[in-house]
Amino acid sequence: MPHVIVAAEEKSDTPIEDTHIDTRFPDLAQAIRFSGDIRLCGEKIPFTDPEVKERFEKEMMLIVWNQPQVMLWLKRAHRWFPHIEEVLKQEKLPLDMKYLPIVESALLPHGESYSGAVGYWQFIKSTGQRYGLRIDSQVDDRRNMFCATRAACRYLKDLYSQFGSYLLAMSAYNMGEYGLEKAIKLQDTRDFFSLYLPLETQRYILRIVAVKLILSDPEAYGYHLEPQDLYPVFTYSEIKLSPKCAVPISMIATACDVSFKTIKDYNPQLRGYYLDKGPTTLLVPDGTHKEFFKKFTPLYTALEKKELASSKYHVVKAGENLSAIARKYNISLSGLRRLNKLSKKHVIHPGDELRVQ
Repeated sequence: MPHVIVAAEEKSDTPIEDTHIDTRFPDLAQAIRFSGDIRLCGEKIPFTDPEVKERFEKEMMLIVWNQPQVMLWLKRAHRWFPHIEEVLKQEKLPLDMKYLPIVESALLPHGESYSGAVGYWQFIKSTGQRYGLRIDSQVDDRRNMFCATRAACRYLKDLYSQFGSYLLAMSAYNMGEYGLEKAIKLQDTRDFFSLYLPLETQRYILRIVAVKLILSDPEAYGYHLEPQDLYPVFTYSEIKLSPKCAVPISMIATACDVSFKTIKDYNPQLRGYYLDKGPTTLLVPDGTHKEFFKKFTPLYTALEKKELASSKYHVVKAGENLSAIARKYNISLSGLRRLNKLSKKHVIHPGDELRVQ
């Protein structure tokens, strides 16, 4: 273990002694001494190969000494790993896959990459929608841990079926399956460590391995947390709704007797201030569902009556557009969009019902 020498004050006559303070963190040389097998998803990491060794040591050293970040990973992992592991078991995937969202998002819902990847598992929009995630102006399921984890598992299973290796499946998750397939064909090898891939992808796998080693045995790397230091496991109750009109999220919060922020924090996939009409499942603090409908029903009934009394609707006909409909009812285009919670990119279709008052 490293030692810190504390000198006596300059003017003191007391002889200077070496006072050793145990920092509890190993020095870097100690942190990158490995023995035995290192595996990720059952596949062996050739860490004694000089080229792999250098790259792996780099990832280990960078992570081990990013102490605040590792501490946050450990705390958040305690909150989310039980849920992620449950889905991985159901999908019959290696539990090591739970380290991917740490590298992808640090287990946070709102991160967005330069390429437009969003959420815990960093899905781009097209891939997320391909695997059943709702992504529109009202909801972005990439920010929902449960929806996104299920979608990520289905995607990783497809990639494993395509490439026959979990290391390659995770590489494809990072760089895209088409790019990896092309690299394999041109380089005539399916061994991850023999492939020349984008530098980000080369780092990606070794970074996941490093995260696994540190989070699997944090004390060995100087991270000594007590149970009370960890964030509690995320607990919740579910509320199923199917409103016929948009419902203010503040109304949901009132019925649960919690703040608006709490509902948004439990449901980071929700955009804006309203819950869209149609069937939906919301997560709420554990136990707050018990009195929910007793409080919510009269509030919603009053809202529905008010909506019916004050609202007027237009059924879209073939050839109509939003601008023409707005002019017909003497409202602004932005006002029409706002009434119907439509984005500028939204496309209307014949038969759609638009609120015009």
